[in-house]
Amino acid sequence: MFRVIAGWVWLTMGASLFAQSAANGKPTSAPEFVDVAEKAGLSMQIVSGEKDTKKYIIETTGTGIGIIDYDNDGWPDIFVVNGKRLGPQRGSEPMNHLFHNNHDGTFTDVTNKAGITGSGWGQGVCVGDYDNDGFDDIFVTYYGKNRLYRNEGNGTFKEVAESAGVAGTGGQWGTGCAFVDYDRDGKLDLVVANYVDFDLATAPGPGERASCMWKGAPVMCGPRGLKGASNVLYHNLGNGKFEDVTKKAKIDQTPGHFCFSVSTIDYDEDGWPDIFIACDSTPSILYHNNHDGTFTDVATISGVAFNDDGREQAGMGSTIADYDGDGHLDIFKTNFSDDTSTLYRNKGDGTFDDATFAAGLGQNTQYLGWGTAFFDYDNDGWPDLLLVNGHVYPEVDKYKLGSDYEEPRVLYHNLGNGKFEDISRSSGPAITSKWSGRGLAVADLFNDGQQAAVIANMSARPSMLVNQRPTKNHWLELKTVGTKSNRDGIGARITIQAGGRKQVQEVRSGSTYNSSSDLRVHFGLGGATKID
Repeated sequence: MFRVIAGWVWLTMGASLFAQSAANGKPTSAPEFVDVAEKAGLSMQIVSGEKDTKKYIIETTGTGIGIIDYDNDGWPDIFVVNGKRLGPQRGSEPMNHLFHNNHDGTFTDVTNKAGITGSGWGQGVCVGDYDNDGFDDIFVTYYGKNRLYRNEGNGTFKEVAESAGVAGTGGQWGTGCAFVDYDRDGKLDLVVANYVDFDLATAPGPGERASCMWKGAPVMCGPRGLKGASNVLYHNLGNGKFEDVTKKAKIDQTPGHFCFSVSTIDYDEDGWPDIFIACDSTPSILYHNNHDGTFTDVATISGVAFNDDGREQAGMGSTIADYDGDGHLDIFKTNFSDDTSTLYRNKGDGTFDDATFAAGLGQNTQYLGWGTAFFDYDNDGWPDLLLVNGHVYPEVDKYKLGSDYEEPRVLYHNLGNGKFEDISRSSGPAITSKWSGRGLAVADLFNDGQQAAVIANMSARPSMLVNQRPTKNHWLELKTVGTKSNRDGIGARITIQAGGRKQVQEVRSGSTYNSSSDLRVHFGLGGATKID
């Protein structure tokens, strides 16, 4: 069954051609992920303050990745958010980059040609066709004024945030974002998470306060000791402009949180999109859509505000999928080091259980997690989990504090029985190599049925993870096109049946960590050759 809100669904089906798989769809060998970023042409450097020391918290949060088919040629392109350095710039100002997919495994930097040369303290990105003209647009969050790049349909973009009413005050620190049609009027609205109230001119330095110490070492200050910021909701007026409805929609009823990634999810399956926000050192937020233009934070009563111990965690990234195949969408969240990530299993009654340990995910607590994505790397029909890690304190290396600043990625294989297996060490050099990573987006970059991952690394080039040992399992890719709904079909819930079981996904903008993955929906089919 395809449940699409007044629109079309384009289908692509296929099978991978190269490696072996067992008859039941389970892999006979581990994947072999390699980093092909340099070979593919992603050679730019991501800047986030200074490299070897972090004096202020603004230098630590990194940037996101956006996947967008900006020229509608059917091949995903890549947008990389960039930051800046402290003090006077040395040489040219770091800027965001747009890479065009050449259809041959390589990408061309078209940043200048596309007119999308933004600079500043860039943070997150989300993709969506806010004006329903058939060409996806790009929204970028900043410490400072946010930017909205309207796709002109000719390979170029125009920055229109001020005229559209979504630039913000300039005093906010935007992080995660997502386009979502929260009132189902056929126009994409915009939700923006904000982190902390922060002023570089008055910010304390390392060790100057109690909150500026970690395990006895002086480090940058925050987020504790700083004031949490309010999230923002913009309603699309349909004339190229947005209205700030934060108070009207009661989004402002969650003060004091330090918010990062935004994931839309119809968790209670009432046909109205809800919003989950992972928050740092404060409870997570789950905005329930009340169907009347307002939201209520139900994170506590739904079971996703805290972990199973009733303790708030330092949430960073989040990802959504039906990991156990029961037809209900679940939530996975990455957290700070010396803690587990958190898997919230949707019980189907509007509440969640903390299934972290039951699912085998209560490990790797030495890592500090950021971007994360459910993605079916072996196309067996069960979503696997990729985690991007990296510490915020370079001082952990200097003072030997039990963690490394640069950390390996983690890959969990879904066993299909509600449990995961950590296969990181046997999954290739792109998983085991160490980086300080942040944003993550996944996409079938080469239209071969294999989902690749693009990662934003601190003070380094991006990574592009490609599995060189794919299975022969079949796959299905869907692109939703709205006619009465928003043009991208964002919010559509899609259920398929193949190989004797059902799978469910939603079309969403945003998620992972301050990033935006391919808007096409990818299903692994295992050995099935058709959908019922």
